[in-house]
Amino acid sequence: MGPARGQQRGFTYLGVLFAVVLMGVLLAAVGEVWHTSVRRDKEAELLFNGEQIRQALISYRDKSPGGAQEYPARLEYLLKDPRFPFPMRHLRRLYRDPISNSTDWGLVRVNDRIVAVYSRSPTKPLKQAGFPIELLGFEKSQRYADWKFSALEKDTGSPSVSR
Repeated sequence: MGPARGQQRGFTYLGVLFAVVLMGVLLAAVGEVWHTSVRRDKEAELLFNGEQIRQALISYRDKSPGGAQEYPARLEYLLKDPRFPFPMRHLRRLYRDPISNSTDWGLVRVNDRIVAVYSRSPTKPLKQAGFPIELLGFEKSQRYADWKFSALEKDTGSPSVSR
């Protein structure tokens, strides 16, 4: 009876060891799926936030007094347009870049005026296709920083990028 009981303990030990290894592998897989899901959510938020700022830049341009069609010198001017005596808001709040978790957007300027914003993240996006028509240039981008939310018309010259 003694040797059979020792063998039984060995099987129990191996069973527990196998269960621990299996749980570790499963938890690693769940962690990877969770991480990918969080990145997809941040990408969706980046697309929304960038589009909101792009629309605000267009609004600022289109509502320029005297038909001058100028862009803002600072992003804060989208919150309260200094060109008008009464509060004109093109954006409710300055959205953050969810990828870098900052409101420090990369800026594209033409004649010292902001015409586009972009994330400063060098990370490769998960989303590579299926963008709306105004964002088709985002397809197959190598970095989030390549996603430029631009208020410029397509036939405009090349802008300068500032940090």
